[in-house]
Amino acid sequence: MRHLIPSLIAIACATSSTPAADAPPPPPPASLAYVRVSPDNTHFVLEKSGQRIVFWGFNYDRDDAGRLLEDYWADEWDTVAADFREMKDLGANVVRVHLQLGKFMTTAEQPNAESLRRLGKLVRLAEQTGLYLDVTGLGCYHKKDVPPWYDGLDESARWDVQARFWTAVATVCKDSPAIFCYDLMNEPVVGGAGEKNDWLPGKPLGDKHYVQRVTLDPRGRTPQQVARAWVEKLTVAIRAVDDRHLITVGVIPWTQVWKNAKPIFYAPEVHGPLDFVSVHFYPKKVPLEESLAALKAYDVGKPLVIEEIFPLEAGIEETEQFINASRTQAGVDGWISFYWGKSIDENKQKGDFVGALMSQWLPRFSAMSPGRPPERRP
Repeated sequence: MRHLIPSLIAIACATSSTPAADAPPPPPPASLAYVRVSPDNTHFVLEKSGQRIVFWGFNYDRDDAGRLLEDYWADEWDTVAADFREMKDLGANVVRVHLQLGKFMTTAEQPNAESLRRLGKLVRLAEQTGLYLDVTGLGCYHKKDVPPWYDGLDESARWDVQARFWTAVATVCKDSPAIFCYDLMNEPVVGGAGEKNDWLPGKPLGDKHYVQRVTLDPRGRTPQQVARAWVEKLTVAIRAVDDRHLITVGVIPWTQVWKNAKPIFYAPEVHGPLDFVSVHFYPKKVPLEESLAALKAYDVGKPLVIEEIFPLEAGIEETEQFINASRTQAGVDGWISFYWGKSIDENKQKGDFVGALMSQWLPRFSAMSPGRPPERRP
């Protein structure tokens, strides 16, 4: 749902982690520690110290021109590094990055060594900048980047490729304290029998597809049974190489659409292998209590992160009120908004609707960061 933002705004006015031998990575900052779920399963803590950490940051999924990170990180690395510093200065302690499967799997069996090397470089940048990474995988955002061989696979073979993707990615990331979590897939949905043979449902938003089916044919299984099998398959693949970092899956909160809707990926029989809950929650122009009630459905006895949030429908004031209320009344442990490669001043200078909105939102969101000293708030 975060990915509705660029399109809807437009309508209104997107192999190894080892560096080269001659460039050994510097040690992580002393303040960067591995993240754990608290013993009582209610919040996040830093390893060894046990200090509570609340996550605050940005989806870094595209630049101002709509390009995905993987479209420019090879030729414009200095831009990526500068953006990380800017997000840090805005009060972030976490950045969510999005990896497309087609960029990381050369064939059904073979990971892309160059992409994995660049991922390792990104992890080292996060360490150096003092930022945690929410690594979201299996993206098929640009249909032109989806390999034909991948779209032609049946469910079982497709899940096998997805497992290999996560094994390769986790192998790169497993030893870094900069990894906050692995998000298995952005906004997966369970397909239904009789649906057309397309893993990417609905029309693209702009040129991007952000929702993805995990099956085309449930074959008599309930949605919860499909979701549980898929989650188990991918978490087992990650845990085979990394038993340390947290795993989640970012979902659309259907309770915002239908009051009686029940979570599928966070149903009691599904969410066991997941360490915490991630929802993509955009407040609507409804009473605050109604939004909080929709969020309450995701209180499953695990930490809760709003992995995408933005003043899309409710406006800046109402979105800020919701964030503050979700902090005190819903026990949310993290909020991740959006940064598209432009500073507050640069957004002001753009002179368009998106720039005007971002120039107002970024300082407001930054000022709410729990880790930002008052004297450094915009």
